[in-house]
Amino acid sequence: MILQFDATDDEHYLRMGKSYTVDRMAKHLTHTGVHDHGFNNISTYGNLLRLAEEGRILISNWERHFYELALRVSGAVQASRWTELPNGLGYIQSFNGPHSLFADTLRSLRSLALSHQLGHVLMGENDIEISLLERLIKHAKTTAEYIVYYGNNRDSFDIPGRVIHEAIFNTADGCFRCPNTQQGFSPFTTWTRGLAWIITGFAEELEFIQSLDDSELEPYGGLNEIEEFMLKACMISADFYIENSAFDGIPYWDTGAPGLEKLGAWNKKPSEPFNHHEPVDSSAAAIACQGLMRLGHYINSGEDNNRVNKGNKYIDKGLEILRVLFTEPYISKAETHQGLLLHSIYHKPNGWDYCPDKDGVPRGESSMWGDYHLREAALYAQRLIENRPYYKFFI
Repeated sequence: MILQFDATDDEHYLRMGKSYTVDRMAKHLTHTGVHDHGFNNISTYGNLLRLAEEGRILISNWERHFYELALRVSGAVQASRWTELPNGLGYIQSFNGPHSLFADTLRSLRSLALSHQLGHVLMGENDIEISLLERLIKHAKTTAEYIVYYGNNRDSFDIPGRVIHEAIFNTADGCFRCPNTQQGFSPFTTWTRGLAWIITGFAEELEFIQSLDDSELEPYGGLNEIEEFMLKACMISADFYIENSAFDGIPYWDTGAPGLEKLGAWNKKPSEPFNHHEPVDSSAAAIACQGLMRLGHYINSGEDNNRVNKGNKYIDKGLEILRVLFTEPYISKAETHQGLLLHSIYHKPNGWDYCPDKDGVPRGESSMWGDYHLREAALYAQRLIENRPYYKFFI
């Protein structure tokens, strides 16, 4: 609703967005059991504060304090769900427990970023102040090291740019134990929505760290060192996404799904959402297209002349994906259907997705992940096209 107002200036949606945020979101601010704060709270309280900062909406000082306090609390609560690792690493635990690092959580770092930007810290035992920026950087570095592959013979399936959904650690000594997945086909293949989270998460965090004063980053290696590992992980994941999606940029739900071989050269031709072997996942495409555009914009905006126009291939691919998603058969035009983006997959291993035919291949339905992120990607592109303020999550 808030994004709909942002795109159209229709205040009916703003009123609904505000009302539902107040009525429904408070319990999520202190939810200690999830890794999702950067999704739900940035998308509500965060978007409202951003619109106020941009001068798009007028709010009182008390309303501003309300949004700011919510975001401060959310970031600290998210950062408290922490597993410390050796060698200066660590991560925000997934909802599976302290042993579990999810690819998804990289985008949830937005809650730590905005809370830090608002001047907040996490207060620990004996009144120790814990830096949210430090935990953001540690989590990002741990994700880059253990979730993303670089072709360094880490295991027999070390393909450059491959991403795992979940990394499992021994909480007794902090040692990495094995890759895993919850929503993908196997630990040794790539669940494509997890891949998309990595691309978009790193692209947004690159934008955020670039906005900080160098002195804030010096204790953690400095801007150049942090940018180096984030940009490397983001680019190699983006390249893997492009190479392992259908020709039009829409991926199948997992790059190792067993039925793909029956589709022939599936990555050399347009996606086939109505095939009888494996489903596409349009939600992964909706997330990835924003990340690809942000990555390209970030590369092109660098001061290094060697980077000029090097990001265009990512921008072009992101725009191509967006064009495909806003045309049939991906966009829903049926007035009786409540969704926006069709052929989205939520959780195939658990069988939670609608299968209209006897072949058992899910298709034809929408999910929250696809619908929300398609709106985000459209808003991002709209602002670039109309030369409006750059759409970012921080202030």
